[in-house]
Amino acid sequence: QLQLVESGGGLVQPGGSLRLSCAASGTIFSIYAMGWYRQAPGKQRELVARITSGGVTNYAYSVKGRFTISGDNTKNTVNLQMNSLKPEDTAVYYCKAERVRTTTTLNGDYWGQGTQVTVSP
Repeated sequence: QLQLVESGGGLVQPGGSLRLSCAASGTIFSIYAMGWYRQAPGKQRELVARITSGGVTNYAYSVKGRFTISGDNTKNTVNLQMNSLKPEDTAVYYCKAERVRTTTTLNGDYWGQGTQVTVSP
């Protein structure tokens, strides 16, 4: 069984920065991609940024140029550096691991528990 542990959320003023981290633990053979999604109150969960094991990244248009995703395949970790934060970035941020191969899962997707990011004066 795989577990995703997130850290780094919190309260920050507009224009500030935060760094989110996510680590996958368990007996993991491979992970195709890891990413960050967010869900604001009353809204659907949306992709923020994603990185494949081959290093291909994609970002939501609203965060391009402000957020940077990075990953370490050897450690099964993914980070999200968030700069120039805006109030509209306020949401619960979730880590996701895609197409994970473990001792019991051939191609499963997993979600973290979520971490709150609040951008407010």
